[in-house]
Amino acid sequence: MVEFKEITCSREFEEILDESCRHKIILFKHSTTCPISARAWQEVQDFIREGSAEVPVVMIKVIESRPVCNQATEDLGVKHQSPQVLLLSNKKVLWHASHQSVTKNEIKKALAGEISPFNLSV
Repeated sequence: MVEFKEITCSREFEEILDESCRHKIILFKHSTTCPISARAWQEVQDFIREGSAEVPVVMIKVIESRPVCNQATEDLGVKHQSPQVLLLSNKKVLWHASHQSVTKNEIKKALAGEISPFNLSV
């Protein structure tokens, strides 16, 4: 089963970055007021329910946890968008997608290496 958690503070985000040194992590940035983000959240939930990958999924609600969202943008060096999904490994972004590109199938392709990595130095 895929592990899911919401993070709301800087300490939790730093723990997630450290955890990404042990295994890949999916980070989902979600706006609770945006219909596009609601659709993307449904796609992420479908990915979680399917549970075919043992990759933790972490969510940051961008309005409710703005300081954590800003920290993620700064620390990861990827322009903030919402909704946005990022695949993390070794404290770096391997791949990311936003808006209508946030789908269960795109996440699965990124995990399988079927989509070119965003960060080739990882």
